[in-house]
Amino acid sequence: MQMKNPVGITNIGDPFVLKHEGKYYMYATSFIEGFYCWTSEDLINWSSPVLAYKVSNRSFGYCDFWAPEVVYHNHQFVMHYSARQKETNSLKIGVAVSDSPLGPFVDVYDNKPMFDFGYAAIDGHVFIDEDNTAYFYFDKDCSEHVFEGRNESHIYVAKLDSTLTKLITEPTFIMKPEQDWETVTGDWRWNEGAFVLKRNHRYYLMFSAGFYAASSYSIGYAVSDSPTGPFKKAVENPILKSTNFVSGPGHNSVTVGNDGKMYCVYHAHTHYYKPSANRQVYIDELRFDGDRLVVNGPTHHE
Repeated sequence: MQMKNPVGITNIGDPFVLKHEGKYYMYATSFIEGFYCWTSEDLINWSSPVLAYKVSNRSFGYCDFWAPEVVYHNHQFVMHYSARQKETNSLKIGVAVSDSPLGPFVDVYDNKPMFDFGYAAIDGHVFIDEDNTAYFYFDKDCSEHVFEGRNESHIYVAKLDSTLTKLITEPTFIMKPEQDWETVTGDWRWNEGAFVLKRNHRYYLMFSAGFYAASSYSIGYAVSDSPTGPFKKAVENPILKSTNFVSGPGHNSVTVGNDGKMYCVYHAHTHYYKPSANRQVYIDELRFDGDRLVVNGPTHHE
């Protein structure tokens, strides 16, 4: 399947694609008080956006609605998202449910995030293993996390209950910025946007590092024999980075095309020559070369 990048969806961030009953649903950082959803039959042609989640009297957040991900589970659609809490002005993760992938999604907890460990948390991601154990990956965000004198975002994991709405274990540390390409941002560093794949009994955790509004933003991955780690970062990282015409590729999800191939869905800066929060969607084939994870991109066709 030949993609045409950029896809044409702009002013977004953190795109996530759910494939359900042969149709694709894309959610993204996209609306000041919630999230839009786009639909597609082929990953190439996308509909106009539908407002899938909007602030209500149940919402704990009031702004900075980021990084929605949706899972179909137990006959309902479960959305995890990040937002800034009204009472504390701290970033937290919420959870909402709907009977339709287009929403409306309604918060499970009335005016409360899904959990609160006393620090800022963003970028929730669900991975359900073959034994039906559910894991939740998220970031301890650098806005409130200082490590060795630097503001750093670290990735953690915990188990989820059968409804995917509650953590049932204490979070376990997974990774922090430490490779050269992750530390070029100086005293502010990021590991964020986790997405997990499983192949041959091994767990591949894709993640982003660098500042999202700079050309340094890139995608890497790490590998483990367990969903809770320890994870070893690939020596060839980053596997998706800026080129002459694509700036800041990052915060990806993965889906399977109608051709049976895997595709990496990610954002990059709308204006490659002027990186900013204005980002757009790109989709490129993802494959394995032996034990290595490879993205055939970033491609650009304008």
